[in-house]
Amino acid sequence: MSASSVVVETPPQYLSLPALVQLLETIFQRHGCRAEVARCLAENCAGAERDGAHSHGVFRIPGYVSTLASGWVDGQAVPVVEDVAAAFVRVDAGNGFAQPALAAARELLVSKARSAGIAVLAIRNSHHFAALWPDVEPFAEEGLVALSVVNSMTCVVPHGADRPLFGTNPIAFAAPQAQGQPIVFDLATSAIAHGDVQIAARKGERLPPGIGVDSLGQPTQDPRAILEGGALLPFGGHKGSALSMMVELLAAALTGGNFSFEFDWSGHPGAKTPWTGQLLIVIDPSKAAGQSFAERSQELVRQMHAVGLKRLPGDRRHQQRERSQHAGIAIPAEQLQQLRALAQD
Repeated sequence: MSASSVVVETPPQYLSLPALVQLLETIFQRHGCRAEVARCLAENCAGAERDGAHSHGVFRIPGYVSTLASGWVDGQAVPVVEDVAAAFVRVDAGNGFAQPALAAARELLVSKARSAGIAVLAIRNSHHFAALWPDVEPFAEEGLVALSVVNSMTCVVPHGADRPLFGTNPIAFAAPQAQGQPIVFDLATSAIAHGDVQIAARKGERLPPGIGVDSLGQPTQDPRAILEGGALLPFGGHKGSALSMMVELLAAALTGGNFSFEFDWSGHPGAKTPWTGQLLIVIDPSKAAGQSFAERSQELVRQMHAVGLKRLPGDRRHQQRERSQHAGIAIPAEQLQQLRALAQD
């Protein structure tokens, strides 16, 4: 290979978490979000990047910006919190983002969970474009158990069907343990997250078999074929499909949000965020009888390690979080340049 053909990669630049949050907050405010919304989205996105969840980190920022510019989502929306029952809270997100709606209802939700032992939060008229684990992990850090589901835009073919209907429809769960980090997982009910397909397409990579189909319904490992008229498949065949159906019912039918197939963004070129709903269930385990739940969680983890399990859900994320806290969050130089340009627009 000649010297002229050698490609020299520019090393990444490293930012602290507060510095990345500040940069993203500036971008969101400059592109139409009120201060509280900008802060919520920036913390969520920066936290995902810090933890190595790149498909929901700064990769998403251009999509947020184009969505705000299209008028599809209201960055100025003020959530309306409704106290409707002893253990039930509703929020109308006002065609805004789901994270500020959760933040607005959080204090009431926790209060109800501690009083009644369990509480439900139903968010409707909302947009969710981010990782779901940041929505539940903070509850576990307070000693609570949390489960959340959110549906998205139609891009998944139900098992046995021939056309897409469901969204990627993730499920997130968090529980405290007596020592160490909470037990947290966040998984799409599709065979792979949509953001991971987009990243593979950008890198020119092929996907494993069984991930998706092309526009003719034929199996494909080409991420572009999935994105350009194709669709994803559910994980685990009929099992993932059933879970995805459950998410549609809980996140949309129960909350009053849109099903994954009920909104039309064709009149808003550049729109990327699904306009659906989200459900959260928060449980106070101290109301249960017997030993401390956090200690029981710790025992389960100990036994899982004892039978040879090397890595638990969330371990990789926490390890990356620790590395980021010491060395900073690595951002590719070109991507950081793009972010700083968006902050100046």
